[in-house]
Amino acid sequence: LMKHFYSSSVSEDLGCRRGEFSRKHYGSVELLISSDADGAIQRAGRFRVENGSSGENTDYAPGTWHRTDVHLENPEYHTRWYFKYFLGKVHQNYVGTDAEKNPFFLSVVLSDQNNQRIPQYHSILWRKTGTQKICLPYSPTKTLSVKSILSAMSLDKFEKSPREIFHPEIQKDLLVLEEQEGSVNFKFGVLYAKDGQLTDDEMFSNETGSESFQRFLHLLGDTITLKGWSGYRGGLDTKNNTTGTCSIYTVFQGHEIMFHVSTMLPYSRENRQQVERKRHIGNDIVTIIFQEGEESSPAFKPSMIRSHFTHIFALVRYNKQNDSYRLKIFSEESVPLFGPPLPSPPVFTNHQEFRDFVLVKLINGEKATLETPTFSQKRQRTLDMLIRSLYQDMMPDLHKVNNMLNRRSFSDVLPESPKSTRKKEEARQAEFVRLGQALKLKTTVKGDTAANSATTSFCKREPWESQSFCSNFPHEVVCADSWGQSLLVSTDAGILLIDDGQPSVQVFDKTLQIKQMNVLEALDLLIARTDKGKDSRILVFRLSAVQKDIETKKMIRSKYDCRENKLERTKGCHLYAINTHHGSELRIVVAIRNKLLLVTKKYNSHNTLTGTSLLSPPESPVEEFQYIREICLSDPPVVMTLVDGPTGDSDNMICVAYRHQFDLVNESTGESYRLHHVETNRVNFVAAIDVYEDGEAGLLLCYNYVCQYRKVYPFSGGSPLVQPSAYDFHFSWNQVPYAVVCAFPYVLAFTTDSIEIRLVVNGNLVHTAVVPELQLLASRSDIYFKATAAVSGSSGSSSKEMGSKSSPQTPTTYEKPEFPLPSLEGEVPCKNLYKIPLSNLVGRSIERPLKSPLAPKVITTTTSSGITSLPVMHSLSLSRMEIKEIASRTRKELLGLLDEPVTKTESAQKLKKVSRRQSDPKQGAVRSSSSDRIISSSFEGYSERRHPSTSSDPDTLANREESSPSSYPFQLISLCDEDIIDLK
Repeated sequence: LMKHFYSSSVSEDLGCRRGEFSRKHYGSVELLISSDADGAIQRAGRFRVENGSSGENTDYAPGTWHRTDVHLENPEYHTRWYFKYFLGKVHQNYVGTDAEKNPFFLSVVLSDQNNQRIPQYHSILWRKTGTQKICLPYSPTKTLSVKSILSAMSLDKFEKSPREIFHPEIQKDLLVLEEQEGSVNFKFGVLYAKDGQLTDDEMFSNETGSESFQRFLHLLGDTITLKGWSGYRGGLDTKNNTTGTCSIYTVFQGHEIMFHVSTMLPYSRENRQQVERKRHIGNDIVTIIFQEGEESSPAFKPSMIRSHFTHIFALVRYNKQNDSYRLKIFSEESVPLFGPPLPSPPVFTNHQEFRDFVLVKLINGEKATLETPTFSQKRQRTLDMLIRSLYQDMMPDLHKVNNMLNRRSFSDVLPESPKSTRKKEEARQAEFVRLGQALKLKTTVKGDTAANSATTSFCKREPWESQSFCSNFPHEVVCADSWGQSLLVSTDAGILLIDDGQPSVQVFDKTLQIKQMNVLEALDLLIARTDKGKDSRILVFRLSAVQKDIETKKMIRSKYDCRENKLERTKGCHLYAINTHHGSELRIVVAIRNKLLLVTKKYNSHNTLTGTSLLSPPESPVEEFQYIREICLSDPPVVMTLVDGPTGDSDNMICVAYRHQFDLVNESTGESYRLHHVETNRVNFVAAIDVYEDGEAGLLLCYNYVCQYRKVYPFSGGSPLVQPSAYDFHFSWNQVPYAVVCAFPYVLAFTTDSIEIRLVVNGNLVHTAVVPELQLLASRSDIYFKATAAVSGSSGSSSKEMGSKSSPQTPTTYEKPEFPLPSLEGEVPCKNLYKIPLSNLVGRSIERPLKSPLAPKVITTTTSSGITSLPVMHSLSLSRMEIKEIASRTRKELLGLLDEPVTKTESAQKLKKVSRRQSDPKQGAVRSSSSDRIISSSFEGYSERRHPSTSSDPDTLANREESSPSSYPFQLISLCDEDIIDLK
């Protein structure tokens, strides 16, 4: 038993606690008061202070971290839809007015999702309150109307029905509306402060900076000459040198950044307040304060700066002794939370990591500031004015348009044109596309759009990066759950146990149809809901008995061998839920139509700390459970989640979703209370996820495109406090998910062909990964999913085509292959199982000595005291050995390309350029896009020479897929670094 509990405790603890999060990582609000040299109070303000400490002890629990992942939030490449998906392509635009007579515009396009040949409708609704964006699935047999799109956006009533706009010039106006979301380029202030300076007049009066300040500026970017500068200028004069002769400039992940450096702006000896310098830095939303001196010297406070515009201050100190930087962030109280949270302690010894962290933090901070009332109200007034002006310009022309064309408004979104107007329509579409492409080129040349590149993360591994778990999985999966490092899967062929690199083992035959399951390793239990309708029951098994059957190969159980495992009173159930935080007792709530059955475990038969037996467990696991009570609801629940109360004594709750509402039900009394009412005609309930902020319960309520966070307070006088709270927030997904998984700091939404990744604390988008035919299998600990990777038998695509179509920030497991439509001929479908390690998502790597039920061998070691220690598993799995073998073969083939006389010089030159880039990290950050193309070109030529695309032999294609460098992108990148060293 000690062996069993040791092998499962880490996974259980991490899986149970992943729903815990804390806003303390993002700082706390403080009242900051600044005074002059005489001690008189000058100014005061409330700021959220981030200094990397959460006020807790150093023994942090799973789900917290010391180092953090650095991501741009709401990246423009994922949020600027009109520029990315619409501009330069045939699409449709509509105009109308809602029930309150407010005009709106709707844009719809049928496009491929990230060039993965997954057709989708991308829709943008432009209103004075902002833009709303959704993706709708494409069906060749089902038409999609404008009304249905607007209904999905909760717009059902109109004062004037939407009509289509045919003028190509509308693209320019809609692009202006999208630009109101914020600039893609940034200007940040940099203020130098000497030790002991306490007022802004003193800081702005520094003519020159120290040597450490100059090194810091060199780390931020390049020194450029302003006169004649053609790039982003950030409000500086590039003609007459009125704002200085030089400045600091850089490009970071497609964003141009100009720094307003105080010592580089014009200095005036007569003007004590240095108005010219304050005119630029004081009007920057974000300012960096570089302060000299020791930690014990008087610290900077935002109230020292007289500015109503600057909302975020980044305090930087340099330590010469250990060559490190310390960072502290001050944000005005109204600024929403933004990441990444500072590491603990906030000290950076790697200067390149510090640069990346600072730039991401500042960019995210400026975006968050634009959501404060000061800026959002101005943006809303501007957007309202632009939409009304555009509406007044468009309406007279709409009445002149052919009535036949306007009939399309309520038919298909992309219909066939009538024969009589086909030629005219084709000419209009050609002009529409030509103008859009010219506009897109002009916008790109101006630098008003973020490039589709991650210039600092070419070799970066993202935390959501998946690993191949099982290839060529032929069965349809109903449900699954993790068991140690294995996966217990319910399929059409029975219940299988799958482990990475080992053949699957059948546990139950196909007569037992499991629809829902939970593997509870710490309690030695397997809970499952079987069959359907009136025959549905809850079954309970001992994991140890199941594992014994697997090891001895005694028998494969059938449905008829499980009669003794049926839980009483559960016949006809359609849903069940268990408490995720089962530290004290396990609770099961079973839904039978509109009745809830509460069942608990009688006692804990094992001591989870020592692994010893407290009481001899009963022979049947069913005997361990007892019926508590029955609760009646008004309707059968669609979604059900158990919420732990702070004491666990008469304050546990059940969140249920039915009809148009989420309700909270008291487990002890059965009383229900309204938690949230959904104000839409159609409701698609997705999930209610229990999360715990600093130990206090909250719920993520997910339905349709919406995700609401509601704080759930303890029961007071018999009723829970569910009134609105300042902690509540909501955000919208771009697609309707069928499952949502919380793994702080992330929340992941799974759709049929994508994974949308956002942050829990603010709902900001981090990344969207395209995964064709996606099916989530299990998410209690590690996340397992099934996806289709298509190997086309007649495709002539090379690695060049695949490389040009993939996004560097998208997990390469998903986007490197090309996914044709299932209807294409010559395609061989290949369904694989993938795994996203939960330890990567929650922010820190942990040792997981999990014993797989299929593990063939266990090694025991002896300590110095002579006591046999707990079992240690092989650290090198079969899949890892295969990767090493593939990497070795790929390395030899890659070096073999130098033997070819035609490309020897070219390849060596390109690899030398890459090595020079890696030796200069700052230049790599500015010019890495060209370096990326160099590396890509080397691989493309190699792939085309090694694997000609003209071959159609299936064996040749299989070998090509196996040995192609694009199949193993991460190993290939690391090999490049080694090969560069060898070549040098």
